[in-house]
Amino acid sequence: MVHLSKVRQLIPPLSGELHKGQAGRIGIVGGSEDYTGAPYFSGISAMKLGADLCHIFCEPGAGTAIKKDIPGSSVKEITDRVSSVFSRLHVLVVGPGLSRDSLMLASTREIIGKAREENMAIVIDADGLFLIQQHPSIIQDYTKAVLTPNVVEFKRLCEAMKVPYTEDNKGTMAKKLSTALGGVTVIQKGSVDVVSNGKQVFTCDKEGGLKRMGGQGDILSGVLGTMLAWGKSYEEGVWKHSNEIKSQDIPMLAAWGACAIVRESGRRAFEKHGRAVLTSDMVNEIGSSYNSFMKGKSNGILA
Repeated sequence: MVHLSKVRQLIPPLSGELHKGQAGRIGIVGGSEDYTGAPYFSGISAMKLGADLCHIFCEPGAGTAIKKDIPGSSVKEITDRVSSVFSRLHVLVVGPGLSRDSLMLASTREIIGKAREENMAIVIDADGLFLIQQHPSIIQDYTKAVLTPNVVEFKRLCEAMKVPYTEDNKGTMAKKLSTALGGVTVIQKGSVDVVSNGKQVFTCDKEGGLKRMGGQGDILSGVLGTMLAWGKSYEEGVWKHSNEIKSQDIPMLAAWGACAIVRESGRRAFEKHGRAVLTSDMVNEIGSSYNSFMKGKSNGILA
């Protein structure tokens, strides 16, 4: 049983004593010539929630649209360029719009390895999950990783890990998949979002929107990236707090908080626009959804 007040403790205060970057520095590895929108939505969502800085690393063909690119044409050049920025980041988000280009997937595999060496929190979504399906060892036993699969991606991950899949709404499958991956936090997205680290299970059944347009997963990856970055700042004692939250609990709390805020953003956007709602409408509701999240009953129980 976890209280909403615990999730809120991860959020840094708005204070003149903090300097630029202390409220979240996010790196996003994704984007390709065919998929420029995904990393944009992930990045803008991270910023809308309250991250200070966001770097997007993508194929040169996507750079014009997103305004950042990775020069070079080899795995080593790409890996070295991205990892050289790690000292300036709190969290790495991997996958939005990545594509299944062999060079990008090979580079991403090396980049994730470098991030693990730096003990960084990592969010993996979209084609990043395709990479994990092919090579689970990339994140095996890395408890600072959070996976965000949809229904299809979740089933494929279960297959890759030889976890027999059955329909359930109590978190049993998410818990089993997390256990098979060595305690990696898994967000099983669906009508109810289920979060598990193999030991605990949180469910988020807050009302969301009723239209399932593309890009909602990208929004979640960005919002989650910011929540994890705040968790990193919490660990580092950037502001004065009770220090009662353990490091190993941060991914679960951050994941639930991200699910709650994104679902509320979807609900508000759908309420205003109905069937005409767009992903950008959800992005515009992140700020108000965050405010609602902070004003809810502080003793509310998550799971």
